[in-house]
Amino acid sequence: MRVPSRSPGQQPTSPTAPARRRPSGTGPRRLPAAAPDLAAYRTAVAELLVEVGALADAASTRARQVLIDERLREPALAAVLDATPQGLIGARETLLLEIARYQPNERTSARDLTALVRIYLLSRIDVLWWQDAPTFLTDEQVNGSADLVDLEWLRRRDLLRFRYQEQPATMLGRAARGLRRRLRPDSTPHTAGVLFRRARREVVALLNEIGREFAAAAPPATPPLWVTSLVRSAEHQYRLRRLGYAAMLPSGHCLGYSLDVELAWYERFGARETLAGLLLARQEAGELNVIDEGQAWHLCLAPAARRRLRQAYEAEMGI
Repeated sequence: MRVPSRSPGQQPTSPTAPARRRPSGTGPRRLPAAAPDLAAYRTAVAELLVEVGALADAASTRARQVLIDERLREPALAAVLDATPQGLIGARETLLLEIARYQPNERTSARDLTALVRIYLLSRIDVLWWQDAPTFLTDEQVNGSADLVDLEWLRRRDLLRFRYQEQPATMLGRAARGLRRRLRPDSTPHTAGVLFRRARREVVALLNEIGREFAAAAPPATPPLWVTSLVRSAEHQYRLRRLGYAAMLPSGHCLGYSLDVELAWYERFGARETLAGLLLARQEAGELNVIDEGQAWHLCLAPAARRRLRQAYEAEMGI
């Protein structure tokens, strides 16, 4: 597919997501002197979701539009959205377009309009954190980046404390995957797998830490931490959108700092709440942004944790 061209450092935007225009001759967008209160933002999002849920089925499109327009202007929400590249107005227009075009399907993690609003608004924290990071625009950029490491190389050397599976690349591979699922339907999570078996070093260190904590805290015989999605190209993100997935743009996945981990599958081992608690504790500590997307949870590494995790990776790998 053709990805829109851009200048170096420019963030890709959805064709339906208007970017915030600046007067000609102005410099890059400047962040506010004080960082927005993310705890207040998450609380305000939770309160908004209650109202959206009450309107989702019975209210008109106009009623939902008025609600969103009013609530996003509240200080706790506006402070975060206005600090993102699109700004408050761009974020509002993009969210309303996402709502207007929303079609429920079996693939999307946004099972209803309330989930769609939650995923979009909480994912803006990722964008706020990493708005100056370069985007992986194409599949080739992901596969050729020196900033990413090959997970298979690490796995074969027993340096990973988590599991993943790659998407089958051939018809034969897909048929074999389907047969395994029929024979042993609950042996692995029901997920397509990762398209790219690559990740940032800091993300590997993060997942190894969570994997070790989960193994120590979970009931006996619980399988290891399972990762369902890692880095994606903007090219692939557009493909996912066309297939009906709730793939937001811009996205921390396209920067290499976001990932998804399986949650629902661990219910059968009595370990789901254990893993959820570990992830939320790291959010409380300021190391993660966590979004409940149902079967899997979306995680984004916080910039404040990047240096520590890079050092942890180097120590673990003996670099």
